[in-house]
Amino acid sequence: MKKNLKYAFILLSICAVCAFALGYTNSITEPVIARQELEKKTRALEAVSNGWTIGEQESVESVPYVVYSLPLTEGDATTGYIVGLKGSGYGGELTLVASYTLDGKMLFAQMLANSETPGLGKKSELKGYMDKFVGTGATKPVPTTKDMLNSSDAAAVSGSSVTFMAVGKAIRGGSDYVKTLGGSK
Repeated sequence: MKKNLKYAFILLSICAVCAFALGYTNSITEPVIARQELEKKTRALEAVSNGWTIGEQESVESVPYVVYSLPLTEGDATTGYIVGLKGSGYGGELTLVASYTLDGKMLFAQMLANSETPGLGKKSELKGYMDKFVGTGATKPVPTTKDMLNSSDAAAVSGSSVTFMAVGKAIRGGSDYVKTLGGSK
């Protein structure tokens, strides 16, 4: 019995030291990670802004796929919006930002985070992937299935249909949301 208590105490001590070490490491790395994610988001917003001035972020609730929006202005006129989007891909949640004109036409998009399969769904992070969606949303429908693409674009997303559909649905959701805003904000 004494032997078992001794082993239990040793195990408890090891667990306590490990828990303290993990907590301490987290307290050191958490602000660094938060700063890096903010910098990544800022770079993405600038990349999709079309050179227009980015306004203040506003949270959006109860709108599918849309998390937040930021008005884009040129002078005093609202020219479009950047919309923070969320979708559900093969590997789980994915987040991206996209810019739109007032009529809902998608200008630029950039993936922020995802857990997709390397070599397949991770292609959505590559330059040129989002080009399949540029110019869609206003009068041209946003592609949400591979059969809405030309053969070369369909081949490029082969093997990652779930990711492509998730990105397409999120971009379509952002376009639909922006159409409800127009230049009214």
